[in-house]
Amino acid sequence: MIKIGDKIPKSILRIKNEKIEEITTENIFSNCKTILFAVPGAFTPTCSAKHLPSYLELYEKIINKGVQKIFCLAVNDPHVMKEWGKYNNVSNKIIMLSDSDCSFSKKIGLDHDYGMILGHRSLRFAMLIEDNILVKLFVDKVGFYKNSSAENLLLNI
Repeated sequence: MIKIGDKIPKSILRIKNEKIEEITTENIFSNCKTILFAVPGAFTPTCSAKHLPSYLELYEKIINKGVQKIFCLAVNDPHVMKEWGKYNNVSNKIIMLSDSDCSFSKKIGLDHDYGMILGHRSLRFAMLIEDNILVKLFVDKVGFYKNSSAENLLLNI
């Protein structure tokens, strides 16, 4: 598993704008202070009722701590991530990223096999990244939601 002080491994993630775009972690996490939080799945109960909304509710407070970008990641396709973002009215506050093949989550050791229903996905986590280096990491045990919440992250940045 990735550790504090490690460089974020170069990976390709996807985002849906007018078309599906491939972006590299190297480009999006360099030269800035960012938050990346991951959820097991878009439109799933805890992710939709608590996790994503917590980052929307505390957006201004997080940005006031010097964070320049907030990303939400899930092992869903880019179309689903875009629609989930629209459904939750994230506008330009949170950038919805697709780790559609779970390759990034696997590279950082934060993947999990949720079984027949969800399959292989990302664990629920949040990280603070500064200039492509992992500065803080908060991971929740499967079935729990606390460590990766915006409330906890805000207390620790």
